[in-house]
Amino acid sequence: MVGRKQEIQELNNIFNSGKAEMVAIYGRRRVGKTYLVDETFKNRITFRHAGLSPVEEGSKEGNTLKNQLEHFYFSLQLHGLPKSHRPQTWLEAFFMLEQLLQSKDNGERQLVFLDELPWLDTPGSGFITAFEGFWNTWACHRSNIMVVVCGSANSWILDKLIDNHGGLYNRVTHELKLEPFTLAECKEFFKSNNLVISDYDIVQSYMIFGGIPFYLGYFERGLSLAQNVDKLLFLSNAKLKDEYNRLFESGFKNPEIMKSIVNLLSQLNAGFTRREIVEKLKIRDSGHLSKYLKALVASDFVIEYVPFGLGKRETHYKLVDSFCKFWLKFVNEKETFDSAFWQPNVTSNQINSWRGFAFENVCFNHIKQIKSALGISGVITSQSAWSKRPDEAGEKGAQIDLIIDRKDNVVNLCEMKFYSEEFSVSKDYHETLVKRQRLLSTMISKKSVVHGTLITTYGLTYNEYSGDFINTITMEDLFKD
Repeated sequence: MVGRKQEIQELNNIFNSGKAEMVAIYGRRRVGKTYLVDETFKNRITFRHAGLSPVEEGSKEGNTLKNQLEHFYFSLQLHGLPKSHRPQTWLEAFFMLEQLLQSKDNGERQLVFLDELPWLDTPGSGFITAFEGFWNTWACHRSNIMVVVCGSANSWILDKLIDNHGGLYNRVTHELKLEPFTLAECKEFFKSNNLVISDYDIVQSYMIFGGIPFYLGYFERGLSLAQNVDKLLFLSNAKLKDEYNRLFESGFKNPEIMKSIVNLLSQLNAGFTRREIVEKLKIRDSGHLSKYLKALVASDFVIEYVPFGLGKRETHYKLVDSFCKFWLKFVNEKETFDSAFWQPNVTSNQINSWRGFAFENVCFNHIKQIKSALGISGVITSQSAWSKRPDEAGEKGAQIDLIIDRKDNVVNLCEMKFYSEEFSVSKDYHETLVKRQRLLSTMISKKSVVHGTLITTYGLTYNEYSGDFINTITMEDLFKD
């Protein structure tokens, strides 16, 4: 199994704890939650069940309580429960699960795996009450029971389980958020699948697919990156042509409003404030909007951050999911999928411009590696972007890609440049850097200094302006664990 070493070790330690455990595993759809559980606990799962998707073709209601209970009953039978009758309520369903587990109890660890748990909680079903009763009345009192629950609806997992203030308050003994692969893990994944791909193209694959193993698993050996991108996204039988809509339909109760927010955020790399979202989408600034934004943040599609030098009232919401950003930039509203798009346009100005912004997103997702390359892994830092939009007086806007504000009195002004060769600082760019550093110097404490920092692919060409950068971080640094 590629990567996930820490998660596997943690899950095995919990399995061997000798006490009742409830583990909540959550993360973005397709990040590999089910695969992690299957591989870690191969041949050790006593009972497993996965909820039915709320998206059912031809149905406005999706899968109903009746369907969910019948499906659960079938799982009970598959795991050894004698045939009787379909449970009428979740209370009865969990009672039947208790009976099954008691009949199989030989004193060894019993692992119950409930996958896509949020899908079981259909409106008015009483699922949470029944699950609460199962754990509080029965499971938590049996030292050999371990319940593992998974779900892609992160906000549901957080609200209903981890941050529950009712009967399940503080009942989750361990939570595990599964992150996308890092660049290093992507490289290991490709190698394990006998795919020959350069580091340069692995970075570009991350720009598109965001380190999601499910997507990378579709790559075909013998094809170039551009050929694989066309095969997965642009040809008539593209494997992922419906994936964007599925992400939202399976993970959110209000997929259309979620997509409208994400679509807006994709239009500006720095993101928007809450006030701007309300104005541009012409929606009410209400508690519903708070829930929508919280759900998008919990699902790792969006981050909230305060631009450098500003207060919390200027909190921005920024789209960071690579797949969503790419889809909305190149795939959305495309009229035809009859022919290749990426291969004939791979060197176009449009795609070269996109690479620059997409590389910034890769760097934001590898702050750990950047800090390590700077030798400040142990230093407390905060990271943000900063931008100044053009004003009505005609003053030009300005943008700093990444600012690392360090507690050791240094502020790294980071510039990200994705190049196919070493980067060279021109006279014009030198003047831009000087202005940015001067501007940043007016915004920081007098006891701090600014270090110009370049994050690029193959390094920096030495010339009369290369001294603008005190630190140079390369693609090789981003690939380190």
